[in-house]
Amino acid sequence: MTKPKAVILDLGKVLVDFDYSIAGRRIAARGRVSAKAVQEFIDHSPLLFRFETGQVSREQFFAEVQAATGFRGTIEEFSEFFSDIFTTIEPMVKLNAELRQRGVPTYIFSNTNELAISHIRSRFPFFSQFNDYILSYEHVAMTPDAKLYQVVEQQTQRRRAEIFYLDDRPENVAAGAARGWHAVVHQTAEQTRQIVVRSGLLAGG
Repeated sequence: MTKPKAVILDLGKVLVDFDYSIAGRRIAARGRVSAKAVQEFIDHSPLLFRFETGQVSREQFFAEVQAATGFRGTIEEFSEFFSDIFTTIEPMVKLNAELRQRGVPTYIFSNTNELAISHIRSRFPFFSQFNDYILSYEHVAMTPDAKLYQVVEQQTQRRRAEIFYLDDRPENVAAGAARGWHAVVHQTAEQTRQIVVRSGLLAGG
């Protein structure tokens, strides 16, 4: 088996957990609709897709959410309420640190938006500990769109089984596997660590 030369990690549910209900409650407290309605509008509407593929700006996203929810606050307040929903998954952050100590290049590959990334970058020091970042809103595409996987290969200068890819969504992993990547559905930090060890990227223990 080819030993991987680079590790690609999804961000949400792999390195950080998130909960849109937190944003729903905080935005609803300053608006005219329920927290559940806010959460559903943000998490399940085409608006979030447009935001996370860079089709609308931060200001446009805020304006549309404000119009739908009646949010009475500034864009700065909204940005904090919307993006302060993350907690680190410490065993996976530790895994990344160990890989880097072994000299393995690591990359973040994520469907996300500029508000989330700005918040994570400012609040979570681990976020700076990667070789590069492939983020949906910067490339006008979301996984499992093949365009983003091509960007990964270009930025890592790696192909096929040289790439070890971790994501919690099976459809995204399948798209990587179809390109010959060593692609794994992340379920638990313990299981993922065992798979990484078996790949030869880390020593056991």
